Amino acid sequence: MFIQTEETPNPAALKFLPGKAVLESGVADFISHAAAQRSPLARLLFEIDGVAGVFLGSDFVTVTKTADKNWQVLKPMVLGAVMDHFTSGAPMLEGDGAGSDTEDSDSEAQDDDYNDAGVGGEVIAQIKELIDTRVRPSVAQDGGDIIYRGFKNGTVYLSLRGSCAGCPSSSATLKMGIENMLRHYVPEVLQVEAVS
Repeated sequence: MFIQTEETPNPAALKFLPGKAVLESGVADFISHAAAQRSPLARLLFEIDGVAGVFLGSDFVTVTKTADKNWQVLKPMVLGAVMDHFTSGAPMLEGDGAGSDTEDSDSEAQDDDYNDAGVGGEVIAQIKELIDTRVRPSVAQDGGDIIYRGFKNGTVYLSLRGSCAGCPSSSATLKMGIENMLRHYVPEVLQVEAVS
């Protein structure tokens, strides 16, 4: 098995491409060992000192490291853990819903704090479609994901995950890329903000 690696815009995150499907649908984001209990691979990765986050996509695994660790030391250990997992035949996710939608499958979840009851469904549908068709594919190439959280008073609320969470360039991506694109196609959009 040959596992490729790609740098991401976030220097603390590295994208691992095993050349096989990782998740058949959805994504899974684990930010602690305790949160990773449903994923044998994430549990294995969190056993490595210096791993701060694990993000599973369709055909990639993004690992985020702590600031005090170096990729030269961590990368071989992560590659070994990913290879061990894939050769073991263990599932990517265990328990209810394993293999269907995923841990943290909240692409449709919304927080009432971020919803504007006065906005028509067609505006929200247009925002979601633009995010799903134009933004998510390019964010996935960088080892992350972006989730629509709501639209209120002209502000689109988005959650960044994987390599995008904590990325130094995420603010510029949100404001100069995503916000400009949404404002161009949806006049009701005034700004974009990141939320947890």
